Amino acid sequence: MNEELLQALTEEISSALVGGVFGQVFQLGPTELAVDFRPGDGRYLFISVAPSAPRLYLIRRTVRELERQAIAPSPFVLSLRKRLAGAALQAVVKDEGDRIVRFRFEVRTEAEGVRERVLVAQLTGRSSNLFLLDGEEMILDSLRASPVEGQRPGEVYKPPIAVSLKRSPSPFERGEHPSLSDAADAYYRKLEAERRFDERVAKELARLRREIEKRRKLLVKLEEDRAAHGDAEEHKKIGELLLANLATAERDGRIARIRDFYAEGAPMIEVEVGEGRTLQEEAAHRFARYARAKRAAAEIAARLGSVEEELRKLESRLAELERIKEARDEGALARILPEKGREGLSRSRVAKERLPAGIRRYRSSDGYEILVGRSASENDLLTFRLGRPHDLWLHAADYPGAHVLVRNPTRGEIPHRTLVEAAQLAAAFSQARNDRKVAVNYVWRKFVAKPRNAPPGTVTLAGPRTILVEPRSDLERMAED
Repeated sequence: MNEELLQALTEEISSALVGGVFGQVFQLGPTELAVDFRPGDGRYLFISVAPSAPRLYLIRRTVRELERQAIAPSPFVLSLRKRLAGAALQAVVKDEGDRIVRFRFEVRTEAEGVRERVLVAQLTGRSSNLFLLDGEEMILDSLRASPVEGQRPGEVYKPPIAVSLKRSPSPFERGEHPSLSDAADAYYRKLEAERRFDERVAKELARLRREIEKRRKLLVKLEEDRAAHGDAEEHKKIGELLLANLATAERDGRIARIRDFYAEGAPMIEVEVGEGRTLQEEAAHRFARYARAKRAAAEIAARLGSVEEELRKLESRLAELERIKEARDEGALARILPEKGREGLSRSRVAKERLPAGIRRYRSSDGYEILVGRSASENDLLTFRLGRPHDLWLHAADYPGAHVLVRNPTRGEIPHRTLVEAAQLAAAFSQARNDRKVAVNYVWRKFVAKPRNAPPGTVTLAGPRTILVEPRSDLERMAED
């Protein structure tokens, strides 16, 4: 992304977002974020600091789309949620002659008054990164760890040496798209789809080739095993000849000379006899080997047939996949290789699990899932079956009401805004819902216990804290289900 294009996108972003308030932030990948600004026009600020394709622009997505794509938030994202909660965006500026864009925020708190915070998108190739600075340019946090001076938390921010890309060609044009951001989004989504196609095909081709090689080696091993067991009929024949020659056999140590009545003229043949065995014992040994070889031959033959069929199918699939790769047929790839969900358990996944009937689901402004019970039995289920030790548990103090649980899969600090919203829900779903102010107890779920033989919904708390809130009135805005 050259400077001219980045400048145009910066101006477009500034026009759309300046004056807005920092809202939800989704982590879409290790180096990708999407940020909501309120009030907005349905578009999100997208920033990627992937070294191979650093970029930023506005994207059009639904919350559900972002949640499906989101991964568990990194410490940097949690830091943004905490430090930029409710911050007003004052300006979006690109550094002159560089690929660095600064988002200047104003944060107001009762304790500290007005403070400046700057989100820096450093889109400089291998050194691409996201930084959060204070008003003195001190780095508070960064998305990617860096060993470079001036690029680490606790140091004054120092941009890398600028490398001008003014003359490099733009990878896309606005064309028929409503905005430059839409053009950028379409271009990079297509690029990402192509990369994902190549990656999936390469991974599956490598897997198929490994499996084919395994089957070929197994076929060789099975043939060796069959040869090692020897000819079953030959073992049987020798056993029968030994018994037929008991009276006439000539013995010289471990060698027995007997007539082969199965051959024309019944010639004399030599048979090796096991150490210390009589001819009768050798015959029994040969019959036992015959039985073993016969069983093994049947088993190996069946296994050979199975492995050969597996090999045929694998080779057929390999040929089909190579054809798909050559034709870049995404539809055919989806048919033979359905795309699986992302590895790992993100908060989005947890949020979308099927909940027991009666449990209500809400989403905080910071993106945290909040669950609310409806009855005593549902409260019991929510707290002691769905709750995890590091989830935040809330309940109206001294009043009957719903148990409320803030899901916390990363075990991080719950943002104050989310705490307030969850407490407002606890107040709204209690018998104190009509009071102007309601005290709500909150504590980590691991400090909630159920007394022995107590009825459903009854709990004891260890070291609870209390917050005073107004009962929530706009419940539908937060509702997910």
